[in-house]
Amino acid sequence: MARIFDVVEYPSEMTDEIVHRFPEQGVADLRIGSQVIVREAQRVVFFRDGRALDTFGPGRHTIVTANIPKLIDLIGKAFNDRTPFTAEVYYVSMREFVDRKWGTPQPIIVRNPGMGLGVALLQGFGTYSFQVKDPQQFVTQIVGANGVFRTAEIENRLRTMLLSKLQDVLGETAAKYSVVELIGLTEELGASVRAKGQDDFAAVGLTLKSFYIGNLKPSDKSAEELRAMGMLDMQTYTQLQAADALRDAAQNPSGGAGLTAGIGAGVGLGNFLGQSLQGAGAGAAGGAATGSTQNLPDVMTPADVAGALKVSEEDVLAAIQAGDLKARKIGNAFRVSRQALEDYLKGS
Repeated sequence: MARIFDVVEYPSEMTDEIVHRFPEQGVADLRIGSQVIVREAQRVVFFRDGRALDTFGPGRHTIVTANIPKLIDLIGKAFNDRTPFTAEVYYVSMREFVDRKWGTPQPIIVRNPGMGLGVALLQGFGTYSFQVKDPQQFVTQIVGANGVFRTAEIENRLRTMLLSKLQDVLGETAAKYSVVELIGLTEELGASVRAKGQDDFAAVGLTLKSFYIGNLKPSDKSAEELRAMGMLDMQTYTQLQAADALRDAAQNPSGGAGLTAGIGAGVGLGNFLGQSLQGAGAGAAGGAATGSTQNLPDVMTPADVAGALKVSEEDVLAAIQAGDLKARKIGNAFRVSRQALEDYLKGS
């Protein structure tokens, strides 16, 4: 014989549960006169045969046909309204689920005209919070027949919604602001994402309470990864490789070996930098290139050379001592002519 529940309650804080069905397995056998206890941060939704009968708020409720009028059509008037009936009883948490984490698994591409490659890849992370707005709608559309529905079971879906809105907002805002300015607008960007996400959350019976951007920064993707994403042509890819080689050389305690290393088969860093400097100084009549080394003094210290090449002074001294960069020693100090630097950059 089925057990009839005279008292239905779920005394739990539901800290990570959004919905808990009573009982978890099967359905509840109830009758007119059974007591239903609902705590302050809970709502109870009654279902039978896939139809929502009613929703109870906080308090102690006695099941009668007055508060669940649809029951009269289900159980009739037999046995003085004491006829047992089955129903699905769902406890829904109405608390705000806070400090949920989000992050960008892949960088978001935004336009960055006039700077660098003209595009930028941004990564970010932060927190958001949500709350059930319509318990009946949420149970109907999301929970289904699950006995327990936890926050982890919907967070992937919610994060996907939020990242989609963030990408839209960044795309719209990047048309008005540079990437540097975007990074300083985290409060405004968060408010825009929150506004854009409300309709999608409401469609499943939820409300987006907050969305915060904890950090927004350019991606640290390597040149290889950028090229694999179709973001770089070969020329730009080679330039970034050279920049990486310079950075590594500056961090290389052995000095000159890193500075003079090739960036590819048969291509020396000196040759590449010479071509880059000539390209940067292009603009003479008829399209003739004027090397930017012409702006340098005729005689330079190793520190001057390091500043021109964007490397450390130790790397320049190592290149001098290795004989790759010709210099004249006067007392204890080295001096490098502009012609010697141009020869070095040309690889001659």
